Amino acid sequence: MKSFQNLILLQNLYRLKAIGFEYIDHFNINEKRNYETPHSISELASNISSCHLCDLSKSRTQSMSGFGNENADLMIIDFSVSQSQDSTNSYYAARSGETLKNMIENVLKLSIDDVFLTHEVKCKPLNANVPSPSEYNSCKNYLFSQIKFIQPKVIVTLGEDAYSNLTGDNSSFDNARGHVIDFGESKLIPIYHPQYLLRNPDLKKTTLNDLKTIKSCL
Repeated sequence: MKSFQNLILLQNLYRLKAIGFEYIDHFNINEKRNYETPHSISELASNISSCHLCDLSKSRTQSMSGFGNENADLMIIDFSVSQSQDSTNSYYAARSGETLKNMIENVLKLSIDDVFLTHEVKCKPLNANVPSPSEYNSCKNYLFSQIKFIQPKVIVTLGEDAYSNLTGDNSSFDNARGHVIDFGESKLIPIYHPQYLLRNPDLKKTTLNDLKTIKSCL
């Protein structure tokens, strides 16, 4: 186990050196649990909080493993952590978060404590960049483990990036948006991201119909 951990540590140090880091603060690798299979979603969250598998571990304020009901029928998946979410440690931060909260409470008639919200990439991207494929791949097993533990009836992806990375479908997002798609034991429904709706308010009526579809599947 130690040799494997040392290899992971060395790989991350080389990555940091390649992007210009000359010094990093000391951090500990959790020898007991970091690379063991988690037996609960709380163990998984602990693994995420101490993860150093990619360079984002140095730019984040904290990792954000997810928020809400661990037995939720509805799981909402965003692509990456925003600057406001990272700085406030709030999953419903800023105008985008408030818009999402209103969707849940006013249309779906649920509390934010009734659903589970998480990100595919658990840490804030460096300098507000779009996360790289390798950064997503570092988090992918965490995401699929969360889906396995929660076993939601419905999964809602927010925006094109969240949908295409989760499913591997790179075709037109508008052809998938609002449709009910079989995804393992769950129903997957992609919708526009709240931030996109703030820039394109004429699409709110379309999203209202999508939310009604989600509600009918719960």
